[in-house]
Amino acid sequence: MRRATIPRDECLGLLRHADYARVVISVRCLPAALPARIAVVDDHELLLASAEEAVVVAARRGDVLSVQIDGLEPDGATWSVMASGIAAMPTGDPALSGPLTRAVAGGATIIALPLTIVSGERIG
Repeated sequence: MRRATIPRDECLGLLRHADYARVVISVRCLPAALPARIAVVDDHELLLASAEEAVVVAARRGDVLSVQIDGLEPDGATWSVMASGIAAMPTGDPALSGPLTRAVAGGATIIALPLTIVSGERIG
């Protein structure tokens, strides 16, 4: 089984094509992976929409959050991308895409995540 690092540009492309991800945080000292809608703003920032109280509280505190997506290639190879940064509430009024707009209409909160660390790996 081969393992290969996915370059940052390709990781960003995979993130751009994802509508949702898992937000990986610590809740009561235990790891948690909670769902969120995502949209890449540019090469340096991602917006996420979450109705999960633990995610919103973590962002308001300025905690480090990680967002993780994965997929399966037609040849059976798997891949995983993780992006991490210090979360914050967005300044101003961010432009929202369809999925984020619908999430906010359903009660989600928008969170800004700088793409400080972006890494990926393909296995197979």
